[in-house]
Amino acid sequence: MDFQIMGGKNTRVLVIGASGVDVIGRIESALQPGTSNPASIRTSLGGSARNVAENLARLGQPVSLMSAVGNDSSGREILAQAKRAGVDVSACVRAKDFPTGSYIGFLNPHGGLEFAADDMRVTSQITPAHLQSHEKLLHQAGVIVLDTNLPEESLEFIVEAAGKRSTPVCADPTSSTLALRLLPHLPKIHFLIPNAGEAGVLTGKSFRGSDTEAATAAARHLVSLGVRIVLITLAEFGVVYATAETSGHIPAIHTHISDPTGAGDALKAAFIFALLNEIRLDDAIRLGVSAATLTLRSPGAVAPDLSLEELYDQILS
Repeated sequence: MDFQIMGGKNTRVLVIGASGVDVIGRIESALQPGTSNPASIRTSLGGSARNVAENLARLGQPVSLMSAVGNDSSGREILAQAKRAGVDVSACVRAKDFPTGSYIGFLNPHGGLEFAADDMRVTSQITPAHLQSHEKLLHQAGVIVLDTNLPEESLEFIVEAAGKRSTPVCADPTSSTLALRLLPHLPKIHFLIPNAGEAGVLTGKSFRGSDTEAATAAARHLVSLGVRIVLITLAEFGVVYATAETSGHIPAIHTHISDPTGAGDALKAAFIFALLNEIRLDDAIRLGVSAATLTLRSPGAVAPDLSLEELYDQILS
């Protein structure tokens, strides 16, 4: 069975969640605890929601971002860059009492994430009252994409508001720590895109990313809880998916990894774009994998050359 979202290329996507600054250090050799480690370090704009919004804009999809930044230079840069990329930022919060969000990640010499830390307190300012003040934007959205950096009461408000208008919701569990916030809302989520760790938390059964059979079982279980389409990302082992009618596995595209930051966000954006434009489910996932691959090669959280042509060229090469 094929899945499309009613809409098309002119349908506006509303992305709600985190924006911030990424500081990523790639360690040059084995990590030595308790001392400074030689590394290459880069700084760029990030945040799950911001990344998804920019990717959608680069693919030509109308998109609005509802996020929160501090009243500081980083916040101003985030909003200005998003506008240049074609993202509507009129619903973003400029908070006075919190700094712009930040994320620090440490990669091993092969580009894999070893550990990370983030400060996303500013997202507490995306309150139900703020959401209510932008009710028109919520109602006009053809799809709502959210991440779990949001306060729990805001997540509930968004899911309930979307349900009243049958607006599809795409949820990003964001991290194993935050994933549990989605459990009460699973029956009302249209698309769920966790990684292996997040899926393990949501199902109560952990599994290795290399175990595509266990991952597929987890995806089916999440569908049984009410989610319409589940994609579980498995890094170099690709993506498994499940719906009520079908399930499958799409392999990864082998590539050099410059930085894994933002790859999952690119996959989500391309997948949503594809479904909005009436592309079959399995092909939509392949476009998502292609977008993730382009981002893995990029030193930032969004590939600057992202386009539909680039996605297809990579699949066909």
